[in-house]
Amino acid sequence: MASAGYIITLLLWGYLLELWTGGHTADTTHPRLRLSHKELLNLNRTSVFHSPFGFLDLHTMLLDEYQERLFVGGRDLVYSLSLERISDGYKEIHWPSTALKMEECIMKGKDASECANYVRVLHHYNRTHLLTCGTGAFDPVCAFIRVGYHLEDPLFHLESPRSERGRGRCPFDPSSSFISTLIGSELFAGLYSDYWSRDAAIFRSMGRLAHIRTEHDDERLLKEPKFVGSYMIPDNEDRDDNKVYFFFTEKALEAENNAHAIYTRVGRLCVNDVGGQRILVNKWSTFLKARLVCSVPGMNGIDTHFDELEDVFLLPTRDHKNPVIFGLFNTTSNIFRGHAICVYHMSSIRAAFNGPYAHKEGPEYHWSVYEGKVPYPRPGSCASKVNGGRYGTTKDYPDDAIRFARSHPLMYQAIKPAHKKPILVKTDGKYNLKQIAVDRVEAEDGQYDVLFIGTDNGIVLKVITIYNQEMESMEEVILEELQIFKDPVPIISMEISSKRQQLYIGSASAVAQVRFHHCDMYGSACADCCLARDPYCAWDGISCSRYYPTGTHAKRRFRRQDVRHGNAAQQCFGQQFVGDALDKTEEHLAYGIENNSTLLECTPRSLQAKVIWFVQKGRETRKEEVKAMS
Repeated sequence: MASAGYIITLLLWGYLLELWTGGHTADTTHPRLRLSHKELLNLNRTSVFHSPFGFLDLHTMLLDEYQERLFVGGRDLVYSLSLERISDGYKEIHWPSTALKMEECIMKGKDASECANYVRVLHHYNRTHLLTCGTGAFDPVCAFIRVGYHLEDPLFHLESPRSERGRGRCPFDPSSSFISTLIGSELFAGLYSDYWSRDAAIFRSMGRLAHIRTEHDDERLLKEPKFVGSYMIPDNEDRDDNKVYFFFTEKALEAENNAHAIYTRVGRLCVNDVGGQRILVNKWSTFLKARLVCSVPGMNGIDTHFDELEDVFLLPTRDHKNPVIFGLFNTTSNIFRGHAICVYHMSSIRAAFNGPYAHKEGPEYHWSVYEGKVPYPRPGSCASKVNGGRYGTTKDYPDDAIRFARSHPLMYQAIKPAHKKPILVKTDGKYNLKQIAVDRVEAEDGQYDVLFIGTDNGIVLKVITIYNQEMESMEEVILEELQIFKDPVPIISMEISSKRQQLYIGSASAVAQVRFHHCDMYGSACADCCLARDPYCAWDGISCSRYYPTGTHAKRRFRRQDVRHGNAAQQCFGQQFVGDALDKTEEHLAYGIENNSTLLECTPRSLQAKVIWFVQKGRETRKEEVKAMS
């Protein structure tokens, strides 16, 4: 005869334990919420665009807040998508390579799939036109797209003549690394500019200034670089002193003990550089570079370095001269794999470029600080009033200043991140981090930078990091893990709109948009909302809803939020605290036979919730906690 049955009761009350602690104790290395692609669709939080031709091969995206459009460059096509809902009301331009070009490309040994026109350049040229360039079956081409002046204008077509040569503006190879930025009418580009992807250079083309580039085959300037990002960042109000910053990785000449060492660099040059008069004619005369370091301090002064830059994001601030730079790095080691995000301030970057130059006396010498006399004007400086106003252009610079700049492009001091350590480190190997976008948010207890991190399997992580000044430590809080695409495809591009509270995500096969937040998913109690620690969300006395700073759409005065500590006990005192929260506690009942195995299964919405099981035997009223087996 079977022995008496017993009842096993599941109580999901992990958040109650957190409440009583008076602070946050949950495991924040797991996301608070994990939402599948299907759940995002059901919540109407996302929209996905697929090419009607069955392929997209996305290579670039351009966000246009004024036109309220997202422009997407793919294989033989340029799309114009609505920022409101990208799956509705799209426009397209078909821009294939000619049959003759494709035939020539294939005859030269390239695969047919490579011999298409992959759109790599999309920039605002003026209020009515975009500049676009494509690989053109390994013969780059550029053209202008007319988009109209007003939002209502239905214009979206290539201007005639259809195209012009794009060498130095767009790479030949659709898979080669490439960056570009348009300043006025001048295009600055870092690319491999030849058919075989051997000639790496930084170019300036178009516009009124002379076409100019880095010198051929000078490894002191660029050694097998991978270009990642470029931005124009002014130093002051003098436009003649404006500089362009290039972020890239390369093989490091100064790593003498490791011929294959990869370092991340910041390169800098003057927008108005026209080269030298007798030396560096039609070549950059102001190019300098410095190492960008992202490392974790280790024992005995041995740091763990994340040397390869994957992506870079420039976060604008109220001071346009001092944006915040976010770098996403990975390791180059075959033994240890990991990713890190480091933050840099422009003051640190400028200090490196204003510091000493690196110098190597000869092949048998080590790299050291240059201690000789530095010529005037200081190599790397621009022809501007800031520089004394003595020189109208770089062609007027003395030969010794040009010669020094040519032989000393590397700065001695490396650029270190804020707090001298990463704000986030990932070494679990679950996925590779590929893209980053950042939104700065005002919360009840301060300002937070929300990181949106794209992975190689179609997931976006929504993360905040909190610096503890007393402990000199960084806390990582993963708010959400969002499966953006149905299939686990790498995310290759992201654009962010703080105005619309939307993130636009590109993969090779599709483009998606997702809202920054969906506050009521955290739960229907004050405690759930506060424990989420999401700076976008607060308890308004009725529900978990979007938080607005005082005076900004703030209709309800009652707002409960604690991002830094997640102290729901303090925030929710008297608000559905103990009694009401217990009533809302989810309870599962399972039945089993004594001396037999019973599967205890429950998946709470919050991955940070604590699940506790109790067993009640026979007719006993006493319940005992079920201890997990070690």
